[in-house]
Formats: sequence, C-alpha cells, structure tokens
Amino acid sequence: MLDEYAQGQKKAADGILSGARQSAERLGVTVDTLHVPDAEVAEAIIAAAKERNCGLIVMASHGRRGLGRLMLGSKASEVLTHSDIPVLIVR
Repeated sequence: MLDEYAQGQKKAADGILSGARQSAERLGVTVDTLHVPDAEVAEAIIAAAKERNCGLIVMASHGRRGLGRLMLGSKASEVLTHSDIPVLIVR
C-alpha cells in the first residue's frame, strides 16, 4: 500500500515538474528539475541549489495575508531565511 502511494506521489511530482520544464523551455529558459521524496522541503531546496552551484533560487509565493500567513508558515520564507544563495520570490 505504501509503495502504491509513493508511486502515485512520484507520478504526480513528475507531471508537475514536466509541465514546469516545458513552460520554461518555451520561453527559452534552461531548467533542471529534481524530485526529492521524504525530505524537509526548505533543506532539500537549499542543498540541491548548493550542489548545482546555483546563483539564484526562484520560488513562488501564494501571497497569503493576515493570520493565514502567520499560522501556515511558508516554505519560500524558510528558504529565504536560511539560504546563503539569493532567493527571488514570485507572486
């Protein structure tokens, strides 16, 4: 049962990453995608950027406001706070 769940998650992640890659490539942007299962999100993003010698991490923000922003936390905010690499947040 867990294997089926993991396979489903990988398939979903691969679909999202493939769509993002295609969108970027249509605009002439070269991208490198990576799916890291079972990892803390912010740590995995920062580690992958360091391993690839990235000069910039670009992340989306959902733009939550008020209490939702305070209570839910933000992976983009975690990366921004903990990364030595510059981070660009896009809304």
